[in-house]
Amino acid sequence: MITPLFALTTLIDSFLSSTFVGQAITIGLVIFSFIAWSIMIDKHLELKRLRAYNQGFEQKLRSERTLLDLPEAYRERRTIPYGDLFADAMDAYWRAASIGREKGVDTSRFRLEHAENALQRALGRQVLRYESNMVFLATIVSGAPFMGLLGTVWGVMDAFSAVSVQQTASIQTLAPGVSAALLTTVAGLVVAIPSVFGYNFLFASTKRLITEIENFASSLADRIELESTSGGDR
Repeated sequence: MITPLFALTTLIDSFLSSTFVGQAITIGLVIFSFIAWSIMIDKHLELKRLRAYNQGFEQKLRSERTLLDLPEAYRERRTIPYGDLFADAMDAYWRAASIGREKGVDTSRFRLEHAENALQRALGRQVLRYESNMVFLATIVSGAPFMGLLGTVWGVMDAFSAVSVQQTASIQTLAPGVSAALLTTVAGLVVAIPSVFGYNFLFASTKRLITEIENFASSLADRIELESTSGGDR
């Protein structure tokens, strides 16, 4: 039976007996592992926090009878994704209304268009915020196994090259080099396997938040249109 202490000792021996390239790749994979875990934990906590903020902000808007006459304090919550959409839509709406009053023309239709365009811009900005660091995590997921494979191929080549110059070759002389070479493959899989599960989980969470914010943007646009057509001008 292989004990954890024996396995750790074997890994250390394999690392020390591997080539410089193998050691460099192994160290790099260990660093990528720490980065991947840091991204996954931070991203999970961030998405969870933003979703809670969004739900709280949406609940407050639902409790209000009108949106167009809400105080300026509602437009200052831009750290909340839903708050950022609301602030941009309201700013664009009343900016168009102000221009219409200055020129003495009816800008009701243009106010809605300006608000919807602002919603689309804010929506795109928040989607990028949701998806931040996901590309880097996907790169680690796809790149770690190949880095491990590169280290293994390099190590096997080095092991066979060392055996070829000896008068006699046996499994005892070849095994240490091959074992050290396989260490990079193990390191690559140790990095990639947790990362792929974490990436898929975060990807699903991100898609859910994107769908929710798109629905919020649509609902917000509908409310602004209804209030505007009902005489919600100042």
